[in-house]
Amino acid sequence: MELRVELKKVVDDSYDIVIGHSLTEQCADDIAGGLLGAERIALVTDSNVLPLYAEPIAEALKKRGLEVHIFTIPAGEESKTRQMKEFVEDGMLEAGLRRDCAVLAVGGGVVTDLAGFVAGTFGRGVPFANYATTLLAAADASVGGKTAVDTPLATNLIGLFNQPKRVYIDIDAWKTLPRRQLASGLSETIKHGCLGDIELFEYLEQNVAKIFDCDIEACEYIAGRNCAVKYNVVMKDELESGLREVLNLGHTVGRAIETLSGYRLLHGEAVGIGMAAQARLGVKLGYMTEEQAERVIALYNAAELPTAIPDYIDRTELVKKLYTDKKVRGGKLRFVFQRGIGDVVEFEDGKFSTPIAEEQIAEVLEEM
Repeated sequence: MELRVELKKVVDDSYDIVIGHSLTEQCADDIAGGLLGAERIALVTDSNVLPLYAEPIAEALKKRGLEVHIFTIPAGEESKTRQMKEFVEDGMLEAGLRRDCAVLAVGGGVVTDLAGFVAGTFGRGVPFANYATTLLAAADASVGGKTAVDTPLATNLIGLFNQPKRVYIDIDAWKTLPRRQLASGLSETIKHGCLGDIELFEYLEQNVAKIFDCDIEACEYIAGRNCAVKYNVVMKDELESGLREVLNLGHTVGRAIETLSGYRLLHGEAVGIGMAAQARLGVKLGYMTEEQAERVIALYNAAELPTAIPDYIDRTELVKKLYTDKKVRGGKLRFVFQRGIGDVVEFEDGKFSTPIAEEQIAEVLEEM
């Protein structure tokens, strides 16, 4: 006997990205007005963001009659783990939260990645929103719906696609960031210029110093352009079946270096090195000129980001670590490459990554 279970469905996961200044009250108004369809809120944040933004947002929500429970993880990439996910989930259960709750992530990329993953699995799925407080989260993690945790063996391979109900990008929060964190966020912004927005790339060449000064016009410009590049890709390929791979530009080497550094390197710093590696390899393969590669490297350096592999990273271990990348297929390394500046290489059958021999990338890494 066979029974067919028909489960066809159409899902609208569209959402708004709100870019502005001091968005605490607007966020609280929206949630109180039914944005998340819940009156019990699990607010997930980290130890750095807690006093700056999480507590004021929690108070604003409570004033509007909502029940708020704050769950705080230690700041840093080391907290993006299954253990921290369990910590938040267990805390939510102990607080009596069930399927009638919603999740609000307040923080940077680690917080939005972790909280989005929690929301996707708690009670088999509850609504969530992101309140991004870093340039890195604004450029990358808070937009697109990719949520995940890291493990000792690989980064971002345990997770799910889960779209938020809304994303708030509070540019005023960037003023609280250390200079090194701003630079880390600029790394993903430069990447977006490299893969899909030459005007953004050229703007950064002329105005990168203004971002460190938190110039309002410059910050608003890059916030909007970042989102435009990312959602134009995500709208066409939400589940990373093809085009969305381009957002991994520079990340094959970058993620491996980030892990091997023991997170001494921030994500954006590691991606800067990864972008330099793909540019140098791209020159060898004819995807960009030497001059274009030098422009990419020069812009990363202008943004105070490294483009050389630290001496403490063992090159042999680094090559081995590349095989934990999520683009690996059939045991073969795969790379995304930019075509010149402002575009990416599309390979046969609509693929945006291509197999690379271990010897090819190992040679580039030795030169770096």
